[in-house]
Amino acid sequence: MASFNKVILMGNLTRDPEIRQAGTGVKVADLGLAVTESWRDKSGQTKEVTCFVDVVVWDKLAELCGQYLTKGRPILVEGRLQMDEWKNKEGEKRTKLRVRADTVKFLGTKPAGAAPQAGAPAQPGATSHGDLPEELSAPAAGLTQDNEDLPF
Repeated sequence: MASFNKVILMGNLTRDPEIRQAGTGVKVADLGLAVTESWRDKSGQTKEVTCFVDVVVWDKLAELCGQYLTKGRPILVEGRLQMDEWKNKEGEKRTKLRVRADTVKFLGTKPAGAAPQAGAPAQPGATSHGDLPEELSAPAAGLTQDNEDLPF
Protein backbone atom coordinates (compact mmCIF):
# COMPACT_ATOMS: atom_id res chain seq x y z
CA MET A 1 0.00 0.00 0.00
CA ALA A 2 1.40 3.41 -0.97
CA SER A 3 1.39 6.36 1.39
CA PHE A 4 2.26 10.04 1.25
CA ASN A 5 2.84 12.42 4.16
CA LYS A 6 3.29 16.09 3.15
CA VAL A 7 1.94 19.22 4.84
CA ILE A 8 2.08 22.82 3.61
CA LEU A 9 0.65 25.49 5.92
CA MET A 10 0.72 29.27 5.95
CA GLY A 11 -0.32 31.31 8.96
CA ASN A 12 0.83 33.47 11.86
CA LEU A 13 2.83 32.45 14.90
CA THR A 14 0.71 32.38 18.06
CA ARG A 15 3.73 32.73 20.36
CA ASP A 16 7.48 33.26 20.27
CA PRO A 17 9.38 30.06 19.39
CA GLU A 18 10.18 27.92 22.43
CA ILE A 19 13.73 26.61 22.09
CA ARG A 20 14.98 23.62 24.06
CA GLN A 21 17.73 21.06 23.80
CA ALA A 22 17.04 17.38 23.18
CA GLY A 23 18.88 14.74 25.17
CA THR A 24 21.39 14.39 22.33
CA GLY A 25 22.24 18.10 22.46
CA VAL A 26 20.32 18.99 19.30
CA LYS A 27 18.18 22.16 19.41
CA VAL A 28 14.41 21.83 19.07
CA ALA A 29 11.94 24.68 18.50
CA ASP A 30 8.23 24.41 19.23
CA LEU A 31 6.07 26.79 17.19
CA GLY A 32 2.37 27.55 17.46
CA LEU A 33 0.75 28.37 14.11
CA ALA A 34 -2.72 29.84 13.52
CA VAL A 35 -4.15 29.11 10.07
CA THR A 36 -7.32 31.07 9.34
CA GLU A 37 -9.84 30.36 6.57
CA SER A 38 -12.28 33.11 5.58
CA TRP A 39 -15.36 32.94 3.34
CA ARG A 40 -18.71 34.63 2.75
CA ASP A 41 -21.89 32.73 3.48
CA LYS A 42 -25.06 32.93 1.36
CA SER A 43 -26.19 36.10 3.14
CA GLY A 44 -22.87 37.86 2.45
CA GLN A 45 -21.62 37.64 6.03
CA THR A 46 -17.88 37.03 6.40
CA LYS A 47 -17.14 33.84 8.32
CA GLU A 48 -13.80 32.72 9.73
CA VAL A 49 -12.48 29.57 11.30
CA THR A 50 -8.98 29.27 12.75
CA CYS A 51 -7.04 26.03 13.09
CA PHE A 52 -4.24 26.03 15.66
CA VAL A 53 -1.33 23.73 14.74
CA ASP A 54 1.74 22.73 16.74
CA VAL A 55 4.96 22.65 14.68
CA VAL A 56 8.33 21.20 15.71
CA VAL A 57 11.60 22.28 14.07
CA TRP A 58 14.96 20.57 14.64
CA ASP A 59 18.69 21.31 14.61
CA LYS A 60 20.15 24.49 13.08
CA LEU A 61 16.79 25.36 11.54
CA ALA A 62 15.36 25.46 15.09
CA GLU A 63 18.11 27.84 16.23
CA LEU A 64 17.46 30.18 13.31
CA CYS A 65 13.71 30.18 13.94
CA GLY A 66 14.39 31.11 17.56
CA GLN A 67 16.72 33.88 16.43
CA TYR A 68 14.47 35.50 13.80
CA LEU A 69 10.82 34.64 14.49
CA THR A 70 8.44 36.29 16.95
CA LYS A 71 4.76 36.06 17.84
CA GLY A 72 2.47 37.30 15.04
CA ARG A 73 5.03 36.74 12.27
CA PRO A 74 3.56 35.13 9.11
CA ILE A 75 5.38 31.99 7.94
CA LEU A 76 4.96 29.15 5.49
CA VAL A 77 5.85 25.68 6.76
CA GLU A 78 6.47 22.54 4.71
CA GLY A 79 6.87 19.23 6.46
CA ARG A 80 5.06 16.08 7.50
CA LEU A 81 2.63 14.94 10.16
CA GLN A 82 4.15 13.25 13.18
CA MET A 83 2.36 11.47 16.05
CA ASP A 84 4.06 11.90 19.43
CA GLU A 85 3.24 9.42 22.22
CA TRP A 86 4.11 9.58 25.93
CA LYS A 87 2.79 8.64 29.35
CA ASN A 88 1.70 11.33 31.80
CA LYS A 89 2.49 11.34 35.55
CA GLU A 90 -0.42 9.00 36.21
CA GLY A 91 0.91 6.51 33.62
CA GLU A 92 -1.85 7.22 31.10
CA LYS A 93 -0.94 7.12 27.41
CA ARG A 94 -1.13 10.50 25.65
CA THR A 95 -0.74 11.38 21.97
CA LYS A 96 -0.35 14.59 20.01
CA LEU A 97 -0.41 15.12 16.27
CA ARG A 98 1.90 17.89 15.04
CA VAL A 99 3.87 18.98 12.01
CA ARG A 100 7.59 18.27 11.77
CA ALA A 101 8.93 21.11 9.62
CA ASP A 102 11.47 20.51 6.87
CA THR A 103 11.23 24.08 5.50
CA VAL A 104 10.23 27.37 7.12
CA LYS A 105 9.72 30.41 4.90
CA PHE A 106 9.56 33.83 6.56
CA LEU A 107 6.80 35.99 5.08
CA GLY A 108 5.88 39.63 5.50
CA THR A 109 8.29 42.42 6.23
CA LYS A 110 11.20 42.73 8.60
CA PRO A 111 9.91 43.37 12.16
CA ALA A 112 10.07 47.04 13.23
CA GLY A 113 13.24 47.89 15.11
CA ALA A 114 14.98 44.65 14.15
CA ALA A 115 18.63 45.31 13.46
CA PRO A 116 21.03 42.84 11.86
CA GLN A 117 23.09 41.03 14.43
CA ALA A 118 26.81 41.75 14.36
CA GLY A 119 28.84 38.84 13.05
CA ALA A 120 25.77 36.89 11.92
CA PRO A 121 26.66 34.75 8.91
CA ALA A 122 24.85 35.17 5.60
CA GLN A 123 22.08 32.61 5.19
CA PRO A 124 20.93 30.74 2.10
CA GLY A 125 17.97 32.56 0.58
CA ALA A 126 18.82 35.85 2.33
CA THR A 127 16.66 38.79 1.29
CA SER A 128 17.15 42.53 1.18
CA HIS A 129 16.44 42.53 4.93
CA GLY A 130 20.14 42.11 5.69
CA ASP A 131 20.72 39.04 7.82
CA LEU A 132 17.04 38.05 7.97
CA PRO A 133 16.71 34.83 5.93
CA GLU A 134 13.64 34.48 3.75
CA GLU A 135 13.55 30.69 3.66
CA LEU A 136 15.23 28.08 5.77
CA SER A 137 15.28 24.51 4.65
CA ALA A 138 17.05 21.62 6.29
CA PRO A 139 17.71 19.74 3.02
CA ALA A 140 18.63 22.87 1.03
CA ALA A 141 21.02 24.08 3.70
CA GLY A 142 22.72 20.68 3.91
CA LEU A 143 21.37 20.05 7.41
CA THR A 144 21.00 16.50 8.57
CA GLN A 145 20.90 14.84 11.96
CA ASP A 146 24.37 13.33 11.31
CA ASN A 147 26.11 16.36 9.76
CA GLU A 148 28.34 18.21 12.23
CA ASP A 149 29.91 20.33 9.44
CA LEU A 150 27.06 22.81 9.13
CA PRO A 151 27.46 25.49 6.44
CA PHE A 152 26.72 28.33 8.91
